[in-house]
Amino acid sequence: MEHVRIFDTTLRDGEQSPGATMTSTEKLEVARALARLRVDVIEAGFPAASPDDLAAVQAIAAQVGTDAGAPIICGLARAAKTDIERAWEGVRAAHRPRIHTFLATSDLHLQHKLRMTRDEVCARVSEMVAYAKSLCDDIEFSPEDAGRSDPTFLYRVLELAIRAGATTLNIPDTVGYTTPDEFGALIAGIRDNVPGAKDVVLSVHCHDDLGLATANALAGILAGARQAEVTINGIGERAGNSSLEEVVMAIHTRAAKFALSTQIDTTQLTRVSRLVSSCTGMAVQANKAIVGANAFAHESGIHQDGMLKHEATYEIMRPETVGATQTQLVLGKHSGRAALAARLAELGYPLQGDVLDRVFKRFKEIADRRKQVTDADLEVLVRDDLPELDEAFQLDGLHVGCGALGMPTATVRLRGSDGAVRAHASIGTGPVDAAYKAIDALVAAPADLLEYTVHSVTEGIDALGHVTVRVRDDRGRVFHGAGADTDIIVASVHAYLRALNRIVATQGVVKPSPPAWTPPPADELRSTP
Repeated sequence: MEHVRIFDTTLRDGEQSPGATMTSTEKLEVARALARLRVDVIEAGFPAASPDDLAAVQAIAAQVGTDAGAPIICGLARAAKTDIERAWEGVRAAHRPRIHTFLATSDLHLQHKLRMTRDEVCARVSEMVAYAKSLCDDIEFSPEDAGRSDPTFLYRVLELAIRAGATTLNIPDTVGYTTPDEFGALIAGIRDNVPGAKDVVLSVHCHDDLGLATANALAGILAGARQAEVTINGIGERAGNSSLEEVVMAIHTRAAKFALSTQIDTTQLTRVSRLVSSCTGMAVQANKAIVGANAFAHESGIHQDGMLKHEATYEIMRPETVGATQTQLVLGKHSGRAALAARLAELGYPLQGDVLDRVFKRFKEIADRRKQVTDADLEVLVRDDLPELDEAFQLDGLHVGCGALGMPTATVRLRGSDGAVRAHASIGTGPVDAAYKAIDALVAAPADLLEYTVHSVTEGIDALGHVTVRVRDDRGRVFHGAGADTDIIVASVHAYLRALNRIVATQGVVKPSPPAWTPPPADELRSTP
C-alpha cells in the first residue's frame, strides 16, 4: 500500500482557534504526544508570530525532533525573507527540519489583501521558495485560497514553486468553499497539468466551514494527494480543519477502498484527543466521530440487541482500536508510587521526580475519598498538576458557606509569586460566584466570565469533577483555564485562577498586596427584608 503522510497542524492552525492558545509547556507536551502517535510531520508553530511562538518551535525541534525516527518539524512562514529566516531559526535544530511558506493565489486575495498582480505573485513565489531552499532542503509551498483560484494561474504558480525547489505542494481549501467532487478534480487537475507535480508530494489542507473538511481531504487523497494536513479534534480557524482521527480511521477502516496506509498508532487517538481538549479548553462534542463520548455508545434497544448478538452489527470499528477501551485499572489508597508511575507510563505520561511526587500526592488525596481511581481520573490529575508558566497566584486556602437560609460567602487566600499571602472574603449569588468575586478583588486582571462548564470525569457520586472556564480580558482576548477535584468548588477556583494567571502573564499586572484579611463591605453584610 502507498503511504499517506499525516501532517499535524494542531500546534499552528489548531492553536489559532479563538481561546485555544497554549503555553510553551503545553505545546511541548502535545508535540511529544504527537510523536508517540507517530505523525509524519508536526507543524510546530508560526515562529514569526511572536517570541513565545519561536521559543516553543525551537523547544519542540530540540526536544522532540532530534532523533532519526522523530517526525519532521515544520515552521510556517509568509513569503517574506524575515518570516522564512525566523522559521529556519525555529526548526534548524531538528533532525529533519521543514520550512512551509505560503502566498495567496485567488484573485479575491490578490486584489483585496495582497494588492499584487499575478506577475508580482509569480515573482515573489520564485524568489521566496528559492530563498527558503537555500536554508533548508525540505520546502513546502501553499497557494492560499487555492480552492477559489483560477486553475490556469494556479498551475503556473505551482510550476514555479517546483522549479524553485519545493518538495511538497500543499493545496488549501482555505475557506472551506469547495465540495468533494470539486476538490478531488482540483487535485487531479494539478497532477495532470503542472510539470513536475508527479515528482513531488501533493498535500491537502481543508477547512470545515461547510462541514466538508474531512470529505474534501479524502477526495483529494483519492485523486492522488499523499499528505493530509489535519488537526486533533478538528480544531482550527473558524469552523476548524480536517480531523486527524477521522481521516486516519477512514483510511484504516476502508482499506479496501483506499488501498493506502498511514503509520499512525490508532490506539493513541483517544488519549491525544483528551490531552488537546484539556490544553486548549475546547471540549469535544459527545457525538464527535471516533473520539466523542458517544462514539461507541448504544442506547436504542434495537441497537443494543444487535450488539449483544454481534458487535459488527452497529460498530464498524472496535473502541480498542482508537484507545477508547472502558477497561479500568483498580488503583486505590493502598497503591504505591511504583504502580502509579507504571500505569501513567502506559497512558503516555512517563513522570519522574518532583512531578511524579506531586501527582502521587493528589492521587492519594483522591484515593482516600474513593474506592478506586480510574484511567480517566489519572489523565485529568496529570493535566491538572502539570506546572503552569509564570503563575502569579496560587490557591493557598479556601472556605465557603452556602445554603437555603444563608448568604453564600467565600474566603479565598492566595499566595503570590513574591511569596506574599493575600486573603479576601466576598458574598455572591452562590459559592462559586462568591469565590470568583474574592479572587477578582485580589488579582488585578480584569476579566469577563464567558463560559463555565462542569462535568464528571467518571460515574458515581464520588466522581472527580472537571471544570473549564473561558474569560475575556479588557483587550478582547479569550483565555481558558481548567481544574479538577472531587470538591467542585475547589476545581472551579483552580480553573478560574489558571485563566487569570494567563492574563497576568500576558499583561504583566499584579495588584499590590492588601492586608492579610479584608472583611466584606458593610453593605454586603446588611440583612435584606
